[in-house]
Amino acid sequence: MVGMSDISGLAQSIQTSIDAAMKRVQEQAKQATDAKPSGEVQEYEQTVRKSALNAAPFATNVGTLVKDTSRLNVLSTLAANDPADFYKFNLATPGEVALGRVGDTGVRVQLMDKQGKIVADSNSEAGSTYDAYKKFEAGTLSLDRGDYTLRVSRDKGVAAKEEKNYGLQLRMGDYSKDYDTIAKQPAKGDNPLQQTPQLQRLTSLLTGGTTTSSGALGILTGGSGGYSGRGSLLNGLF
Repeated sequence: MVGMSDISGLAQSIQTSIDAAMKRVQEQAKQATDAKPSGEVQEYEQTVRKSALNAAPFATNVGTLVKDTSRLNVLSTLAANDPADFYKFNLATPGEVALGRVGDTGVRVQLMDKQGKIVADSNSEAGSTYDAYKKFEAGTLSLDRGDYTLRVSRDKGVAAKEEKNYGLQLRMGDYSKDYDTIAKQPAKGDNPLQQTPQLQRLTSLLTGGTTTSSGALGILTGGSGGYSGRGSLLNGLF
């Protein structure tokens, strides 16, 4: 015969299970809400060529990350025998930044600050910077405002001859503007020393010429160029 204490214990167990299930549902609902913009999104796209020099100072500019405003997406291929690709972005305000990524396995992603210090590293043997990377993917990595660089390379043991396709996404909370950067390989014969904004500004100062910014990218990159409103290529991936 079942006693009152047994019934009470069973009821408490059922209630505990219900509470746990409700909590999971609430968390899933919150994640679904966080993953989608709350209103209409303006979508932009730019196609650029990466620098022929594989170094952080020649990183491809993908824009400014503004909390609850912009989301930055990058699609590219790490070409055979290229050691790394570099992408720079500006963080307008301090806060928690999230990284999303898709593509081939064997790709290593590192986040560096303005001084070149590695802040987060996807290599599981990287210690504290790997811990930071896990926070980066979870959207809980706190960063100060300023300039940052993403370095995309191959994991240890991956042959240099292997091409690697990848997509990266940066966000801070909600967003109303979605920016895609399609980064192509450098054109044959490109002279990267003639392409950098720093050298263009220096040449302008020396020659008395001027450089101007134009197009919808003004707020995003502070440089020339324009986006065409084709939309986010990563919406179906994240």
